[in-house]
Amino acid sequence: MRLANLSYRYARRAPWVLHEVDLDLPAGTVAEVTGRNGAGKSTLLRLLAGTARPSRGSVSGRPPVVGYAPEIFPVQQPFTVTAYLAHMAAVRGVTATSMDPWVERLGMATLLDVPLGDLSKGSAHKVGLAQALLVPPGLLILDEPFSGLDEQTRAELPRVIDEVAAAGGIVVVSDHQNGLTGRPGVTHLRVENGMVRAVAPAEVQDMARDRSPGDAPARSIIEVLVDAGDAEAVARKLQADGYEARIRGEAR
Repeated sequence: MRLANLSYRYARRAPWVLHEVDLDLPAGTVAEVTGRNGAGKSTLLRLLAGTARPSRGSVSGRPPVVGYAPEIFPVQQPFTVTAYLAHMAAVRGVTATSMDPWVERLGMATLLDVPLGDLSKGSAHKVGLAQALLVPPGLLILDEPFSGLDEQTRAELPRVIDEVAAAGGIVVVSDHQNGLTGRPGVTHLRVENGMVRAVAPAEVQDMARDRSPGDAPARSIIEVLVDAGDAEAVARKLQADGYEARIRGEAR
């Protein structure tokens, strides 16, 4: 797959988000995309997936089967989890049973009858991952896939990525959670000033050490008062959704 002289902006007179990007992604590539907030990482993923069209330049050699799990899953759709995945299976021309392996591997059995609008952040991510994998993808695009996942699913996802790459697929991941840390053979790409460049492993380590607060999402503290007997259950739910939650003690 190749991006040639690719540029993108949201309107004719708007500034360029990406400018004259040249990038080769051979079969079997696992690429991690990094960059500051607003640098254009998600835009690059949408261009790769084909959900956005370049303003200039071209994308060639895109595999015919693309699995795309966006950062924000559209939970407003009027489906339960089962109905949604069955619908997506029909759209992709496969039977509803194609969801079964992913229900097991991603720990989704208790979610099947839940309306999409009632899902937690982490559970919505699981559904997004499952729909992207209903058909073995030749190109798998994952935007912040580790966000909000429970420990079991966080451990399973790198294995899924390895399987796609081993079958000759291309995997491109944007990730603030460092879910691929230590995985050998990852191609590191940095989006910066509208350009995309390959980053050597040593530079990746340097950037991790020198990362400034602007590289990570801004954080806020929200205080929630609950009955003491419910505190542990509420904290566990927040942690399962990817938040840092601590019990501070009894409020008077």
